[in-house]
Amino acid sequence: MAQLDIDIRDGIGVITLNNPEALNAWTQQMQRDMVTALQDLDADEQVTGIVITGEGERAFCAGQDLKEVAAFTEDHVEEWLETFRLVYDAVLSTSKPVIAALNGVTAGSGYQLALLCDLRIAHDGVRIGQPEVRSGIPSITGMYLTWQSLGHSKTAELMLTGRLMQAEEAHALGLIAEIRPQAEVLSRSLEVAAELAALPKHAFTLTKQRIRQTLMPGLEEAFEAAYEADQKAYGGGEPQKTAGDFFAKKGA
Repeated sequence: MAQLDIDIRDGIGVITLNNPEALNAWTQQMQRDMVTALQDLDADEQVTGIVITGEGERAFCAGQDLKEVAAFTEDHVEEWLETFRLVYDAVLSTSKPVIAALNGVTAGSGYQLALLCDLRIAHDGVRIGQPEVRSGIPSITGMYLTWQSLGHSKTAELMLTGRLMQAEEAHALGLIAEIRPQAEVLSRSLEVAAELAALPKHAFTLTKQRIRQTLMPGLEEAFEAAYEADQKAYGGGEPQKTAGDFFAKKGA
């Protein structure tokens, strides 16, 4: 069953996306649970930092669960995007350090989730990026978040090709903070969360608040643009067809 697992390790809350059969692709319920988990951990005085990771060794999060996408129509777009908006705002609103422990494929909305975290730790086998265009889905919010980090030229290349970057390339571009051996990704992420939590809290929190204030206006506009674009895409049936073809091929 696709779900979030939550535990606390030495004062650090660990949120694990648990849907390994689908490369930890997340459902809308998992996304709603992510909002609650982040808010609860942020409010817990015994928790000093947060790490988000994926179950197993294959993936952090491959994006939206395609089983849901296959059944979507343009009527689902508004609710779908509003759920994502709440998740993204919850990540940015968390006053404590939030570290993404990238244990494998990090794609689509999983890639966006990782970009919204304060830092990303990965191993050299990680692939990361925004492949939506290959699934018939316009890259709008992912484009905005990538543009904020990489600028026009690289963003256009990545969004229009939908290719996934190897960890070394993402590290060289600054998207990944550290590359560690696979067995050390989670433990190092816990260490980094604790290191950031030990910084002067008032200054840290105010800096995070300013990061959110800087990103949110453009992100809100990107969600508005995504609504129009996704209505057209799902109205035309491309995402549903791509998802259906994927499952048909997988079952063949």
